[in-house]
Amino acid sequence: MRRNLSDNLMCMADPVFAPSARLAAAEPLVAERLSDRLAARLIHQIESGRLQPDERLPSEAQIAAAHGVSRSVVREAVHQVKSRGMVRARQGSGVFVSFQPRQRSLAFDPQVLESIDAVVQVVELRRVLEGEMAALAARRATPAQLGGIRRALQAIDTVTRAGELGLEEDLAFHRAIGEATGNPQFVRLLSFIEQYLIDAMRITKGNEARRPEWLAQVHDEHHAIYKAVAARNAAAALRHHLGGEKRLADGGLVPKRQRSPTRSPS
Repeated sequence: MRRNLSDNLMCMADPVFAPSARLAAAEPLVAERLSDRLAARLIHQIESGRLQPDERLPSEAQIAAAHGVSRSVVREAVHQVKSRGMVRARQGSGVFVSFQPRQRSLAFDPQVLESIDAVVQVVELRRVLEGEMAALAARRATPAQLGGIRRALQAIDTVTRAGELGLEEDLAFHRAIGEATGNPQFVRLLSFIEQYLIDAMRITKGNEARRPEWLAQVHDEHHAIYKAVAARNAAAALRHHLGGEKRLADGGLVPKRQRSPTRSPS
């Protein structure tokens, strides 16, 4: 059963916007900022190809009825999509999908953290990104950057000894590793996904706080990552990012499943 983060038990399904026959199957939008949510659905449909270039959108009234919102919400949502150049109005004919732009801004689905399944997806994304950053940092970190990673690690130890989750300190530790890769794009990408990582980390760290042995594992993993980077051991730096997902499974928050083996960096 999927789980909702509001009570960590049930997941809210996000119906997919679709024209014509599928409109009747859509569920009402229930969150705040309905126009943002509806705009995100329309954008997803365009980017995924479900709404094709030159395809006409359903009428304002049809979209409003399908999603249980007012027509003013629909107008605002369509305006947002227009502002991104993804739809255009034709006088007397309606609103049509434009050809997709060659470059699109990075964005996640607005419901990305409304289910525990999605939290695990972000944990997986974080593991891949941070593992690769650590492997590169092991090859490239300067002495000054190693010092920055060490200080960030000490900050984690300080707050966790005080009984705090240390969310910001944990992120700062991985930011320091990202900077040590020498590739500013890693730091930019990490800065973007931090808005999603914060909520995911509240779930993972809350789970880890349930058992002293898990807190000890997290402590040991952070120190092992630093030691691997300092020792220029890229394979070990990559390997020490596997614990968080396993603890979610061991804690019963997600079903245990087979994970593909971690590859060693070439």
